[in-house]
Amino acid sequence: MKLEGKTALVTGGDRGIGKAIALRLAEEGANVVVNYRSSEDTARETVAEIEKGGRRAVAIQADVARLPDIDRLVAESIAAYGQLDILVNNAGIEKHAAFWEVTEDDYDTVLNVNLKGVFFTTQAVVRRWRELQQPGRVINISSVHEDLAFPNFAAYAASKGALRMLTRTLAVELAPMGITVNNVAPGAIETPINRNLLADKAKLDALISKIPLGRLGQPSAVAGAVVFFASADGDYATGETLIVDGGLIRNYHEQ
Repeated sequence: MKLEGKTALVTGGDRGIGKAIALRLAEEGANVVVNYRSSEDTARETVAEIEKGGRRAVAIQADVARLPDIDRLVAESIAAYGQLDILVNNAGIEKHAAFWEVTEDDYDTVLNVNLKGVFFTTQAVVRRWRELQQPGRVINISSVHEDLAFPNFAAYAASKGALRMLTRTLAVELAPMGITVNNVAPGAIETPINRNLLADKAKLDALISKIPLGRLGQPSAVAGAVVFFASADGDYATGETLIVDGGLIRNYHEQ
């Protein structure tokens, strides 16, 4: 197991890609903190699955858009296991709207989770690592839309583009402390958030036609990329984005 003896915090780890990441980290030997914002039931289900596999897990409620919640989340995560080695910034949100219809509330909601949340959760963890002179791994779940235009999702695309540069900047600044910072950028992944797309055969077929591998990705593919960056396999990679999209970004074009 690649992560034996390590402890990982996964924000938004109760469902979808976050759940797959939490489960895979546990399979590789890590103890896991499953953060959730509102659905305690799904978080407890994820914890139960991890424990069934013989690893330790705990669910902690916190809204990463709120700094007091972030501070409590990090403190409780460390208290649960006495250490924290890996941070996976997975929590994210998107809102569909034509650019001229985006409200300030929509903008703030998306940026507060996708960018502010990553910034200050990472800061809280890094402060702890710096205090202990401890190395660590930060893995951000970005999106192909850190590079690829995403009409009608301007705030989301802006948040992911900013996350790319934040990752690169922190990689340079934190490298002397032994901390690596990387992005995993999924493309079209089959998760509950895409239920409307999955139910619309015409739209689904149109999307799949643009993916060279000819299928949607599974959350497990994203989780595998996270394990690479979290383990010794990825110890010389920092400031990078690993795209997991079946070739979509190389073949995509607007109709």
